[in-house]
Amino acid sequence: MLYNLNRNRKGHHRAFKIFICSVTACLLFVSIASAQERLYPNEFPLQDVTLLNSPFKTARDLNIHTLLEYKVDRLLAPYRKEAGLTPKDSSYPNWIGLDGHIGGHYLSALAMNVAATDNAACRTRMDYMIAELKACQEANTLHHPSWGKGYVGGVPNSAAIWSTLKEGDFKAYHAAWVPWYNVHKMYAGLRDVWLYTGNKEAKEMFLKFCDWGIFITAKLSEQQMQSMLDTEHGGMDEMFADAYQMTGDKKYIIAAERFSHHVILDPMSKGIDNLDNKHANTQIPKVVGFQRIAELTENQRFVKAASFFWETVTTHRSLAFGGNSRKEFFPSAAACMDYIHDVEGPESCNSYNMLKLTEDLFRTHPLAKYADYYERTLYNHILSIQNPITGGYVYFTPVRPRSYKVYSAPNEAMWCCVGSGMEDHSKYNQFIYTHQQDSLYLNLFIASILNWKEKGVEIKQQTTFPYEEKTKLIITKGRSHFTLMIRYPQWVAKGKLQIKVNGKALVDDKNPGSYIGINRQWKKGDVIEVLLPMHNSIEHLPNVPDYIAIMHGPILLGAKTGTEDMKGMIADDSRWGHIPSGKMLPLNTAPIIIADSLSEITNSLVPIKNKPLYFTTPNLQLINPIHVVLEPFYKIQQSRYMMYWLTLNKSQYHHYLDSIAHTEKEALALQNRTIDFVAPGEQQPEVDHAIQSDKSRTGNNQDQMYREAFDGGYFTYKMTTNHETGLSLMVRYWGPSPGRHKFDIYIDSEKLATVDNTGKWNQSGFKEISYPIPDEMIKGKSNVQVKFLAPDESSTGPVYYVRLLKSK
Repeated sequence: MLYNLNRNRKGHHRAFKIFICSVTACLLFVSIASAQERLYPNEFPLQDVTLLNSPFKTARDLNIHTLLEYKVDRLLAPYRKEAGLTPKDSSYPNWIGLDGHIGGHYLSALAMNVAATDNAACRTRMDYMIAELKACQEANTLHHPSWGKGYVGGVPNSAAIWSTLKEGDFKAYHAAWVPWYNVHKMYAGLRDVWLYTGNKEAKEMFLKFCDWGIFITAKLSEQQMQSMLDTEHGGMDEMFADAYQMTGDKKYIIAAERFSHHVILDPMSKGIDNLDNKHANTQIPKVVGFQRIAELTENQRFVKAASFFWETVTTHRSLAFGGNSRKEFFPSAAACMDYIHDVEGPESCNSYNMLKLTEDLFRTHPLAKYADYYERTLYNHILSIQNPITGGYVYFTPVRPRSYKVYSAPNEAMWCCVGSGMEDHSKYNQFIYTHQQDSLYLNLFIASILNWKEKGVEIKQQTTFPYEEKTKLIITKGRSHFTLMIRYPQWVAKGKLQIKVNGKALVDDKNPGSYIGINRQWKKGDVIEVLLPMHNSIEHLPNVPDYIAIMHGPILLGAKTGTEDMKGMIADDSRWGHIPSGKMLPLNTAPIIIADSLSEITNSLVPIKNKPLYFTTPNLQLINPIHVVLEPFYKIQQSRYMMYWLTLNKSQYHHYLDSIAHTEKEALALQNRTIDFVAPGEQQPEVDHAIQSDKSRTGNNQDQMYREAFDGGYFTYKMTTNHETGLSLMVRYWGPSPGRHKFDIYIDSEKLATVDNTGKWNQSGFKEISYPIPDEMIKGKSNVQVKFLAPDESSTGPVYYVRLLKSK
C-alpha cells in the first residue's frame, strides 16, 4: 500500500506531537534502563547502524587514527590547572586564551566512536578522561567553595572570571576569550558520553555542571543576562534543555530560556532576518538551543525562531556546498562578492552546527527539505574538510577562484574547527535512518546495515552512491509490519524516481522533495530497489548571479587548477595558520565561462568513461583556459581549485576583463606589501592581535566592521614586523564622519602621529591614510604594539582596517 504523505501530513504531525510528548514524559521520569532515555527518540543508537565500505567509512576510520594521535594529558592540562591540580603535561600552545575548548569536542568524538565501533582505545581514553575530569570537578568544589562547586572548565583565569561574574561584575568576563563558549564544549562532551555510551558517572557530572551554571548566574537580572549573552556563548541554552529532558526538573528549562539570546530570538520569531554582519557561528548554536526548547515546551516563539532561522540561512545565505559565512560573518547581500575576493570562506563549524539544527528540526517535522540540505552539506562540505592522508581538519573553505584549503596537523593547530571536525567524522551513521511511530525513514543513500531491534529486523543498504544512481535495501533478518519512508530527493526530476519491491515497480505521483511511504509486512529476503537518476544543474552564488557552481545531482563539481605556492597548506601553531597564506592568484586570469545560456553549460559536460562523476568540457568556451576536468569537490584535496565560475555572455566579457584587471593589480600589489593586518571589530582578528581596550566600541558601516575609542579611551593591537624597517602604518577611515575625531597613534610607547579627521572629508567613501614609521621605532623588533588613543571629549572615529606595509 502506498501512502500519500501530502494528504496525510496534518494528521501525521498531530500524531507525532502526541508521540513526542509521550516519549518526553517517559524520558523525564524513567530511570536509565533502556534506549528510551536517549535525548533524540527518532534516532537509532550509533551501535545499531554499521557503516559499510564508502567514503564515509573511510573518513571515519581515518579520523579514529587521527584522534588517537592526540595526547590526552595535554588536552586535560587546562582543567587540572584551573582546579588547582598539577597538570600531567603542558597545554597545547595554539589559541592560548581558549584553553580547554578542544577537550570537550574530543570527549564527544571518543564517545561517538565507542558507540559506533566499540573501539577499545577510544573507550580507554574516554574512561580516563571522565576519571580525570571528575577529579577536577571534586577539586573545584574543594578549592573554590564560593564559586566552583560542580565546575568542570579549563577557562584560563577561571577563579577571577566566575567569582566576579556571579556578583554582576563583568570586567574579568569581558577581558577573557568567550568563557561560556569554552565551557559549553565540556558540557556537550559530558552529555555525549552519557548519551552515546550510557555512562552514569558522566551524566551525574553533567548535571552538577548544570547546577553550577544556574548558581553562577542566579543573581543576574534579565538585563544582565542578556548583556552577558552578547559575548559568544556556544549552545548553553541547549545544554540546560537537555538537562530538563534528562531529569524533568523545571529549573533546567527555566535556565535554558534565561540563556536564550533575545537579539536573535525575538526578530527570528517574527520572521525578521537581522543576520547581516553578525558572527555566524555565534548565532547557530543559540538556535540549536531554541529548537530544543521548542521541542520540549512547544513554545511558539522558539518554534518560529528556529524554523525561520533555518529557512533564511539555507535558502538565502548558504552556498552550493552547504556552508555559509565569509570571514566568519554573515555578509549582507551587497557584500556577497567578498566570497570571491577573500580567502576566508565558509567556516566548517557552521556546517557542523547547521546539521545539528537540521536533525532537531527533522525530529519534530520529518520533511524531505531537511534531509536534502543535510545530504548536500554532508557530501560537499563535511567530507571535503578532512585531509585524506593525515586526517587533518579544515577551518575555512575558500570560494575564491584558484585558492586552496589549509589543514591542521595533530598536536599542533587547535582551532575550533579541529574540535568540531573530530565529531563530524565520528557520526556519519547517525542520520542515515530515523524512525517515528511505525515508520522507518530512509534519509541518506549510504552503504550500511540497520539493526532495528524494536522490530526484530535487520536491513542492509547496498550502494556505491553517488558513483551509481541507485540504492538497494535488503531485509536480511526478521519479519515485521512498518511503513518504509523513502526520500524522493529534490535533485531527482519529477517522475524520474523509480522504486521496485521484489522486482515489482510501484507507481507514485509524488513530487521531488518528499517521502514515499510503503506500508506492508516485511520479511527476510524482501528487496527494495530505488533508482535515483541524477542530472546536471547550475546554482548561483547568493546575490552574485554571474558566479555559478555546477552540480550533478546533490554533488558539487569542482576542478583542480594546480599546486603552485600553497604556503602553509599544513598549518603550524601560528595564530593565523588556518588562513591560506600563499599567493592569491588574480581573478582576471582565472578561467571564465562564456555562454549565452545555462543549459549551454550543463549540456556541454561529457562523462569520462568508467569514471563516474568525472566530466570533461570540450565544447565549453573558456577565457584563460585550463584543461578542465570536473570532479566531486570533496575529492579535491591538497590542490588549488575552482568551485564557482564567472560566467559571462559574449558581449560582457571584454568590458569585464578590462575593469577587473586594474582592480586586481592594485589589490594584489597591496597584499604583497602587507606584513600584518587586523580588521578592527572582528572577533577573531582582534583576539589574534591581543587586543586591549578601554572606552571602546565596535560597529558596522557599509558592510565593514570598525572599532573606535572615545573620551580618554584606547585600543591596541600587537602586530608583526618580521624585523623589517622602512614600514608604514595604513589606516582605513570613512569620510565624512560627524563629531570631533582628534587622536594619537602610538608605536609601543612612542607617539607616531597626532591625527585630526574632524570634518576632513566631504565625500562619502573609505579613505586609506599611511603614516611612515621611523626606523628607530621598530628596529630590532619582531612585533610592536599599535595604540589608538582618544583624548577626553574626542574620539578616534571608526577605524576599519590597519596594515603594516613595506615600502615596496
